[in-house]
Amino acid sequence: MNPDEVTDWYEGVCPRSNRLLRLPRTKLSEAIARQLMQTLETREGKMYGILLAESTSGEQQILKAFSGLLNGQSFVEGWVPPIPGRDQVRLEEASTLTQLQAIQHQLIHLTALPERQQYQTLEAQYSQKLEQLSLLHRQRKLERQQQRQHEEHSPELIEQSKRDGIEKRNLKRDRALHLNPLKQIIDQADEQIRQLKQQRKRLSQKLQAQMHTSYRVTNFAGETRSLSDLLTSMPTGTGECCAPKLLHYAATHGLKPLALAEFWWGESIGDKIQGEFYGACVERCQPIMGFLLSGTSSIETVYQDDHLIVVNKPAGLLSVRGRYGQDCILDRFCEPLMPVHRLDQDTSGLLILARNLESYKGLSQQFEQRQIHKIYEAILAREIPESEGQIDLPLWSDPNDRPKQKVDDQRGKPCLTYFRCLSPRRVEFQPITGRTHQLRVHAAQGLGSAILGDRLYGNSSAAERLHLHAREIQFIQPITGEEIELKTKTPFFLE
Repeated sequence: MNPDEVTDWYEGVCPRSNRLLRLPRTKLSEAIARQLMQTLETREGKMYGILLAESTSGEQQILKAFSGLLNGQSFVEGWVPPIPGRDQVRLEEASTLTQLQAIQHQLIHLTALPERQQYQTLEAQYSQKLEQLSLLHRQRKLERQQQRQHEEHSPELIEQSKRDGIEKRNLKRDRALHLNPLKQIIDQADEQIRQLKQQRKRLSQKLQAQMHTSYRVTNFAGETRSLSDLLTSMPTGTGECCAPKLLHYAATHGLKPLALAEFWWGESIGDKIQGEFYGACVERCQPIMGFLLSGTSSIETVYQDDHLIVVNKPAGLLSVRGRYGQDCILDRFCEPLMPVHRLDQDTSGLLILARNLESYKGLSQQFEQRQIHKIYEAILAREIPESEGQIDLPLWSDPNDRPKQKVDDQRGKPCLTYFRCLSPRRVEFQPITGRTHQLRVHAAQGLGSAILGDRLYGNSSAAERLHLHAREIQFIQPITGEEIELKTKTPFFLE
């Protein structure tokens, strides 16, 4: 199993750049989370999470958090503390909770008034009496109709009909006499309940607003904002979930997030199942995830000014977004950037990113005129006898065999590379042209040895990565005219 294999993403849109920012859930972070599961004793269903992070010294750390409270406590030794700010409104919270508790007692009292039961009992009794009386009157009416067939306008029948009407009216009047006072009491109680619920809602909303104003989260760009600034609606529990706790803690302690994993543990609630992994909750965490991840770029910035940034791109990351939307270096920044040139996905090293169109055009012109000088360092799969020289092999991209490049004297574009051996297998390359896979093909066919770990032109099983690094770059700052020379350390060595 590859521990770095991504199983899912925690995503959010950066509020400044409107770019999608992502933090992976990996096989390794899931394995760490499963180890945590074995230590959990509580049966209360809730979300837990771990964050794999890295310190400035390169040491990896594991942070763990729970949502809400754990066994009634917000601060638990060994766990990430809650986001600060709640203490600022603790007195207001206590006062509001006391009022809410009093309101709840009133609601319980008003809902359980004895008059409600009395009303229901009497109403049922009178309904039964009315039904029985109506049945009796219908029987009498039927009898009268039968008698009228033999007697015309009998005074006795007329009197009986009047008595029936009076009897029914008297029963209804008696019902109203007993039920109306009770109904008045109940209606008054229901109006009080309505007003108390409105008061409870206002108090809760006021407290939530105060809490969300006091809750202040910090991201990896060093920005701190309150939840009320970040959210248009604030469901109960916002800011108390695992992801905000973990990311805020990492950002305020100089830790770089590497991978996150959130899971449910305890009694299942709704669609939450014990031991299953989940993404950020839609209502509370997802809306602030973009802000929390701002500044999470794991890319080393070697140089920057108002017009451009030069980064040390790691191997395995695309310079631009892939055909199928794969993650690229541009996703690691909270501002719109334009890559002036490209490095292969498997190649690490210095890459220039323009911050505006003017610097992009100026740098692109320098590339076209071959005024930008680059030096790469590589380890070859085997030793070569030459100490230095040049490779001049034209390259052609066969449309039927993409993305590989082929040496072709007829259709190929001119390609020139200077090389110098630092040791029999360690080589410096200085490309004069900048064709796709130029150094990889020139090494494999020009020097007779592929670069170590080259999956296209050599044997990728010999190493975990392509041992090719853009170590140095020299160019003219297109706006100021300053000459810029930058160097990085080669991230691999020859064993």
